[in-house]
Amino acid sequence: MIQQAIPVDQTDLFALNPEIDREALAQCYARTGRVRIYGLLAQGAVELHDHLREREDWIQVIHAPDAPIELTRADRAAMGAKRYARIENGVVCRGREGFQYRYEALRVPDLDEPIDTRDLLSPLSRFLHSPAMLELIEDITARAPHRFINGQATSYGAGDFLTGHDDNAAGENRMAACVLGLTQRWRLEWGGLLLFHGQHDRTAEALVPRFNTLDLFHVPQQHSVSWVSPSAGFSRIAVTGWYSTRPA
Repeated sequence: MIQQAIPVDQTDLFALNPEIDREALAQCYARTGRVRIYGLLAQGAVELHDHLREREDWIQVIHAPDAPIELTRADRAAMGAKRYARIENGVVCRGREGFQYRYEALRVPDLDEPIDTRDLLSPLSRFLHSPAMLELIEDITARAPHRFINGQATSYGAGDFLTGHDDNAAGENRMAACVLGLTQRWRLEWGGLLLFHGQHDRTAEALVPRFNTLDLFHVPQQHSVSWVSPSAGFSRIAVTGWYSTRPA
């Protein structure tokens, strides 16, 4: 469930870290097409993390041939072990050869939706569209973003993963993908790594989930999220989405 209403004077709780080295990040982005920003938020990261950890309305999303499968936690509890095992088997089989994902998600409201003070993802959407955030993205990428699109909070637990893809989507004008990391005390051995694929998918650069970081990378770019081990102590939490350019 969504938590109790957040007081109105806290809907503006997110603030950008003023000490971000934009010049160094811009140089790295120009060379490699991606950067990790440490300490993105001066305030709001802890509150957002705690809010998402306590939510119970996460939806498990699974890629399937005809249409994505979406299951609430109650749906999974009610369907029984045999039926869910068939779904799991499909995930494993499709993951061997093609595109596949399984994780939990919550949608980030669009900018033009009324603000919901019960849901911290609502004021977060305002922050991601704020002049300060848009200016940061432009300073690093050297391209002017129009808006943040298709945002979702994601929670990767044991067995969750996302196979290789490049984020290119016809008609969406995606210029850069971003992953706001909200994962605390994660071990590399637990998986859930953000992998940037090398040539012919034979090598990869791996980034371990971290807290209050922003991974920003050029679209298109082949990447994936590695399988989360059953030994993981908790879920890998992040907010993902894309900055788009203005439609032609």
